[in-house]
Amino acid sequence: MVTEGRLSAVIDFGTSGVGDPACDLVIAWTMFSGGSREAFREAVGQDDGTWARARGWALWKALLVLSGCVGTDEGLAAVHRRVVDEVLADHARHA
Repeated sequence: MVTEGRLSAVIDFGTSGVGDPACDLVIAWTMFSGGSREAFREAVGQDDGTWARARGWALWKALLVLSGCVGTDEGLAAVHRRVVDEVLADHARHA
């Protein structure tokens, strides 16, 4: 926020997902793949909207980490590139 041309406040959205069950589903893309992700999805039983938000949270987190590790930790970058690819593929299947 700016007052009279100067920074006067900052809004921290870091905890905006507290209480959203979609945040708990991010592990579907960070820990599972293929059939295990689908089995997790079926076992959890959340609605499509919750899964769509979960994809958004997973994408946000992967891009955030990826932006900080490219060129410094290629192993970690590869992990998060895979998450981005999986989230986008999952979106194409379920959208």
